Amino acid sequence: MDYHSLNGKDLLKIKTLGELKAAGYQARSIKEELRQNLIKKISAKENVFEGIWGYEDTVIPDIERAILSRHNINLLGLRGQAKTRIARLMTHLLDEYVPVVEGSELNDDPLAPLSSYAKELIAAKGDHTPIHWWHRDDRYTEKLATPDVSVADLIGDVDPIKAATMKLSYNDERVIHYGLVPRSHRSIFVINELPDLQARIQVALFNILQEGDIQIRGFKLRLPLDIQFVFTANPEDYTNRGSIVTPLKDRIESQIITHYPKTIEIGKKITAQEANLEGKPVSKIHVPELMKDLIEQIAVEARKSEYVDEKSGVSARLTISAYENLISSAERRLYLNGEQNTVVRVSDLIGVIPAITGKVELVYEGEQEGAGLVAYNLIGKAIRTLFVEYFPSPEQKKKEKQGNPYVMPLAWFGEGNSLDILASQSDKNYKSLLHQVPGLESIVTRTIQNLPEREKEFYMEFLLHGLAEYSQLSKKLLDTGLQFKDLFSSMFDMGKGDEEDFEEDDM
Repeated sequence: MDYHSLNGKDLLKIKTLGELKAAGYQARSIKEELRQNLIKKISAKENVFEGIWGYEDTVIPDIERAILSRHNINLLGLRGQAKTRIARLMTHLLDEYVPVVEGSELNDDPLAPLSSYAKELIAAKGDHTPIHWWHRDDRYTEKLATPDVSVADLIGDVDPIKAATMKLSYNDERVIHYGLVPRSHRSIFVINELPDLQARIQVALFNILQEGDIQIRGFKLRLPLDIQFVFTANPEDYTNRGSIVTPLKDRIESQIITHYPKTIEIGKKITAQEANLEGKPVSKIHVPELMKDLIEQIAVEARKSEYVDEKSGVSARLTISAYENLISSAERRLYLNGEQNTVVRVSDLIGVIPAITGKVELVYEGEQEGAGLVAYNLIGKAIRTLFVEYFPSPEQKKKEKQGNPYVMPLAWFGEGNSLDILASQSDKNYKSLLHQVPGLESIVTRTIQNLPEREKEFYMEFLLHGLAEYSQLSKKLLDTGLQFKDLFSSMFDMGKGDEEDFEEDDM
């Protein structure tokens, strides 16, 4: 009988050590198990890390090489770079079921017992030793490293209650209550934020990796634990909050550097995959592709902003939360106006500010400006960056004596007109307002190729935002929306109660 040809249903029928031997089972380490299953998947052209975008040519090949080399792994990168998710997906490389000596605390392999309990049971019952089957989803342990984590948590401690209940001497190994690491024998064990772990705890881990022994309250146990360790760390942690002790860092054979999405397209895939839109009327809310680009561009601008701490990073969770808020802004408007359908507006980006403020770590100058103003200006910078991909540069056209396409709308505002776009405005009123501005529609229809009819007003509003970002118009944040007006007239209005409003040129 070929053990590896048996499916899960057939394996579960095997109940004793004798039956397991008859099936042809052979013990192998977890690193060898991961290696062999990875070889099968690579040969079959299967994607092991489903849902991980942007790492196909960088991080994933490094991880696969580490697994093929039977290495422990440290994933080094800023927050929100899918480090923990990658570790969780490694369970897909484990066998669906593995046999375990029944009743064993340390998940003993029946053919390679580790604990004294399993060894004694097998010695007493031989081939009649009962076994049970352990599913791969249960062979994963994750621990967030915090300064209060103790040796007892990870390695173990003497249990006086067990000693009293079982009437055991403190010299008896059975009084030990094992911690997370020994209980993760034959599993993937993940420690997140490794540098936050106290140095003496890291040394205890080093002993396990290097020597295969553990010490608990005077017990010196030779336990060659079979564990695939995966650590995660933020580069900032090496200097700000702690460090990985040199012997442990040396023992982690592969250190793999992660990164943020390198293109907007990859970012959009991640956001679309991770955004929780369950129960939302997404079929009634149209999102132009440009708006999806703007959401990703906000994160790009944040990562290079002088007001945001680059060492802390800007998580992919920013764009995910921002997109969820964007949809909710349009959803709220649907309900307020009793409408059946709507198109996301550029002004809906004001609704994503709360999703930005909590996701960026500001430097001192950013704290002085205020999180809300920094978020507002990040949105503005994203609009400015993408504007010239769709419309001619207002700065360039202003220098040209002829052919400036923006003359008509700018002249209309110059006559003292203003435009208020409110968050709760109905689609009918929204469209009517935008069409009041002369020349706006014609610029959009001439410039945007293959313009869908329902996106016309979206691009008309985007044009106004772009002119404001290039200091051709004034844009002011109101309690209920946005106001566009002539740049010079807005300067004369300063000092009339508008000081606390966000102005486009505040930063």
